[in-house]
Amino acid sequence: MIRDILVDGAWGPSSGVETFQAVNPLTGDTLPAQFPISAWDDCDRALTSAAKAFEFLRETPSDRIAAFFDRYAESLQEHADELVAQAHLESGLPATPRLRDVELPRTINQLRLAAEAVRDGGWRLPTIDAAANIRSYLAPIGPVCVFGPSNFPFAFGAVAGGDFAAAIAAGNPVIAKAHPLHPETARMLAVLAVEALRDAGLPSSTVQLLYHLKLEDGERLVSDHRIAASAFTGSKPSGLRLKRAADGAGKLIFLELSSTNPVVILPGVLAERGTQLATEFCDSALMGGGQFCTNPGIVLLLASEPTEAFIRDVSQQYQARPAGRLMSAGVVAALNASVATLRTAGAALIAEGCAADTAAFTHANTLLRVSASDWLGQPQTFQTEAFGNASLFVVAASVAEASEVLRALEGNLTGCIYSAKDGSEDADYDALAHVLRPRVGRLLNDKMPTGVAVSPAMNHGGPYPATGNPHFTAVGIPASIRRFTALHCFDNVRPHRLPACLRD
Repeated sequence: MIRDILVDGAWGPSSGVETFQAVNPLTGDTLPAQFPISAWDDCDRALTSAAKAFEFLRETPSDRIAAFFDRYAESLQEHADELVAQAHLESGLPATPRLRDVELPRTINQLRLAAEAVRDGGWRLPTIDAAANIRSYLAPIGPVCVFGPSNFPFAFGAVAGGDFAAAIAAGNPVIAKAHPLHPETARMLAVLAVEALRDAGLPSSTVQLLYHLKLEDGERLVSDHRIAASAFTGSKPSGLRLKRAADGAGKLIFLELSSTNPVVILPGVLAERGTQLATEFCDSALMGGGQFCTNPGIVLLLASEPTEAFIRDVSQQYQARPAGRLMSAGVVAALNASVATLRTAGAALIAEGCAADTAAFTHANTLLRVSASDWLGQPQTFQTEAFGNASLFVVAASVAEASEVLRALEGNLTGCIYSAKDGSEDADYDALAHVLRPRVGRLLNDKMPTGVAVSPAMNHGGPYPATGNPHFTAVGIPASIRRFTALHCFDNVRPHRLPACLRD
C-alpha cells in the first residue's frame, strides 16, 4: 500500500517511483505502509496550487483563519489517542508523559494561541503617520514550505508545529514536507487539517503534504519563483544546502541547525546544592535520549572540590540510568561519529553506561571531559554537536579562562549560568554573562535549558549556527508570525482603499 500525497486539495498518487517505509525504533521492525519519494512534478503541482490559494487567503477575513485554528485544535484533541499511538510507533518517544501529556497539549495550545493572534491582529504592527499620510503594516508574504524535524512529530512537525501555525496565521498557504521518520503521523494530521480548512471555509490547498524529497528537489523547491519563504529544522549540512539554494534565488529561509547550549556552573552553587544540581542536570541532558535542540551539550565548570564532587555524582548517574533510546540508525551513527571526534581531539571518557537491550536504536549514556586550555586549542572541534545522550564537561582554571571559552563559542539557542544564591558569585556572574549574552538567543539563570515555553516573550532562535537569522524566533506568538510577512507601505492612498487596520 503506497500512501497518497496531498496536493491541490485532494489526496492522490505521487509521480515519484521510489518509496520508503518508516521503522519502529523500539523494535527495528519496518512498518507496513509505503510512502512515495516525490518527483519534481509533485512539487510543481503543489507550488502552482499554493500560489492560487495565496490569492484567496490574502483577501480572506481573519476570522476564517482563526476558525481554522480553533477547529484544528479541537480535532487534535478529539483524535489524541490515535495520534499519540502512531507517533509513539514511529518515533519511539514515550506515549506518556512525553507525547500524550506534554507535546500534543503544547501543540494544541500553540494552535489556539495562533487563533487568538489572528483575531487580535497586533502582529501586523500597523503604523500611521497621519501628517504625511503614510501608513504601513505587515502583510502575508506568499506560499511557505515547512520542513519538519525528526524529534518533535507534533510541536515542530510540518503539519501542526510552530512554523506551520505561524505561516498560516500570517495568511500564507503551507507546503509541508514531512520528516521520513514519522510520515504516517504527518498524514493523519493532514487529514484533520483539511477537514478543519473546509469547516472554516478556506481553500483545501492551504495545506499540502509531501512525505519525502531528494535533496536536489528540496533545493529547487526553496528557490522556486512561486515560493515566498521556507522554514527548516534539522541537520546543519542539509539546512545549509537548502540555504545556499534559497539565498541564490533571493528567497527567505529560516533555519534551526545546531546548538550545544552551554551551561556554566560556578563552585559556590555546587557547594550549596551540588547533589541536587547533578540530578537536575542528568534529568535535562538525558531526557528523551538527549534528542532536544536545547539539550545542554557543554557544561563549563571551574576547578574546585565541589566541581569534582559534581562530576563524580553525574558520572555515577550516567552509568546507572537507562541508556538513551534514539529515533533512527542515522541518529545513532551521527552520535557515534560526534563522540569519536571529541575523543580524538582529546576529550577523556569519564562515564559510559550500558546500551539498552530493549530498543533497536540505542546509545550508552556518555560523559566526556576536557580542560579549558585544551578546549581553547581546538574550539571548533570541541563544539561538535553530539545530538543525543552525550555531554562534554569543560573545566577551567579561573573565571578569566572560562570567559575565554565563552568568547570562542559559536551562536547557540540557549546559554545558562548557575551561581550561588547568597550573592557571593555575583561579580563572576556579571563577567561571564557579559560574554555569553550576545552568543545565545535565550539566557537562563539557575535553570536547565531543556523545554521551550510557548510564550509571547520566548526566543527560540539565536546567532549562527543555532539559526540562520538571529532576528527571529521559531517559537512565541506573535513574534514567530512576523517571519512570514512583508512590510507593505501606503503613501497618500485614499482612505476607503486602505486596509481596515490603517484607516483613521
